[in-house]
Amino acid sequence: MRRFLLVLLGWLCCAGVSLAQVQPRPYDDIIASGVLKVAVYDQFPPYSYRVEGEPRGVDVDLARALANGLGLTVEWLWVVPGETLDDDLRNFVWKGHYLRPDVLADLMMRIPYDREYAYRRNELGELVNEQVVMFGPYQRERWQVAHDVRRLAEVPSVAVFQYHPIGVEVESVPSFYLTSVFGGRMSGMTHHYPTPRAAFEAMQAGEVDAVMAMRAEVDWLLHQAQDEHLRRADNAYPDMGQQAWDLGMAVHESNRQLAYALEGLLDPMIRAGDLEALYARHGVRYELPGLYQDVQAN
Repeated sequence: MRRFLLVLLGWLCCAGVSLAQVQPRPYDDIIASGVLKVAVYDQFPPYSYRVEGEPRGVDVDLARALANGLGLTVEWLWVVPGETLDDDLRNFVWKGHYLRPDVLADLMMRIPYDREYAYRRNELGELVNEQVVMFGPYQRERWQVAHDVRRLAEVPSVAVFQYHPIGVEVESVPSFYLTSVFGGRMSGMTHHYPTPRAAFEAMQAGEVDAVMAMRAEVDWLLHQAQDEHLRRADNAYPDMGQQAWDLGMAVHESNRQLAYALEGLLDPMIRAGDLEALYARHGVRYELPGLYQDVQAN
């Protein structure tokens, strides 16, 4: 019994050390360190991925530009998605992963900028992500279809996929949409692949006539392919709930000073067209987030 208590006490002491280490770094400490720790999703082109170990992607370039504006270099934390975004925010922004509880990011990229999501409450009425600040919308994303004109000349409506096979990522919004809309009449022609890139390669190989994924993913894949027979479709998606959404960043609730500093750098990049040019270098179209579209409209 005494040995068990000693082991338990030792474990609690170690746990206490780990908990002490997982506190987010204050803004002054980040600046003094010369390094900004940035969490980005792994193998998620064109946003963030690695080529022979070297970080690449739109989010990578944007994070570097923001860090440089603060006089900092970047330390990358590569995120393997959990079951939900809440898991990712917990593991990298406010608590730490159980496998490495002493590691937290100062900043996490590609977080939905959505008031309803940010202020969600659980069954007890508590804010689900009260320890996270979501800020800095920098891009509007939406869904996109690409098709091979040799087998599908145009896509006047998604209804054509009752007769033409289309590739999607497994367990994705396009997968759910195409297998359920119109009474499920397109489910038999919806082929599933592990990634949008795999679905795109299947289209190149003639297995499917089209693919559906996020617009930036489709743009990037078309840019990489440089094949005049592969084109973007221009159509709507009837009965789809959310067809476009804004993306921003996240920091720990205690680090609003960092959020304010980054917003101060991001805003002129968007207004001057620097961010649009950054996207273009990756072969990706850029759309202003809703906050800036509203300003232009007024």
